[in-house]
Amino acid sequence: MGGGGGPTDADWAAAVAAVRGLPADARVLLICHVNPDGDALGSMLGFALGLRRLGFHHLQATFPGPPGAPEPFRWLPGIELLVPPGDVYPEPDLVVCFDAASESRLGDLADRLATAGTSLVLDHHASNTGFGGINLVDPHAAATSVVALGLLDRLGVTLDAAMATGLYVALTTDTGSFRFEATTPAVHEMAARLLATGIRPGDISRRVFDTRPFGAVRLFGEVLGRATLEPAAAAGHGLVWTYATRDDLTRHGQPAYVLEALIDSVRCTAEADVSCVVKQSGEAEWAVSLRSKGAVDVSRVAVGLGGGGHRFAAGFTGRGPLDEVVASIRDALPSNVLPPNS
Repeated sequence: MGGGGGPTDADWAAAVAAVRGLPADARVLLICHVNPDGDALGSMLGFALGLRRLGFHHLQATFPGPPGAPEPFRWLPGIELLVPPGDVYPEPDLVVCFDAASESRLGDLADRLATAGTSLVLDHHASNTGFGGINLVDPHAAATSVVALGLLDRLGVTLDAAMATGLYVALTTDTGSFRFEATTPAVHEMAARLLATGIRPGDISRRVFDTRPFGAVRLFGEVLGRATLEPAAAAGHGLVWTYATRDDLTRHGQPAYVLEALIDSVRCTAEADVSCVVKQSGEAEWAVSLRSKGAVDVSRVAVGLGGGGHRFAAGFTGRGPLDEVVASIRDALPSNVLPPNS
């Protein structure tokens, strides 16, 4: 489905029918991608609370990997619906997937797509493979929460502050607090709807963006201190990159998720269009985050290396020595430079 124009009226109708056709005691499993960010968790939990409002009470929310949400999101309304991946329904009546562009992003939970009565995918990645039974994929949406709210509206769910909190966290996360190119008038209109429920944006921003342990501050300082600038990379548009190892995390006593925010400190480098953070996730495995200011389509870079994402924000899993992973990125950049004014 990648690169399409968004859900059709038939897609929306099929999704509404799939939910409305369930009995009240249906088992609904909601899954978001591995290493969930604010959009993945916020969209999933906000939508789950909407399903509860519709009368569904056999709800489970989960994601692959170690159980427990990252610290910045553990306060989200609906967090009590999270269950470890090993405890989820083996044969749910409905599976709803959030913010995952492919089955691989669901890890071992991807098998629930086959055992579920119906599978529904809500996403906004242009690289989405269309792996669901019903796909609501809008590559023009600023966040998956935009799609989630669109379905809640069509289901006749009235927003409350609990639902709005998750959806707002999702929207602010993927728009960089309304700083990124995806911020449109429609984004601000959605934010206004969510704020009208009484949620407190200042409190939410402090919890999500402006709070981290001192150990993480020290870790960021060390990792930023080894950043490398390559002005000639990307056909002269420039690349800045750095890396973090598992030993770095252990030395500073920090969990892996704290590194998700590091890319924002790297991407501000004036001399580079492309920024990259390479985070060790295994013995010879690296989680790679890519950002572009507009000269390079990093989604195409990531897809070519086995990942996916958006034009100016993408990622993939690299395998092998660090220098080879960085070399693969460097080699892919020139062919993905965008034409001027594109």
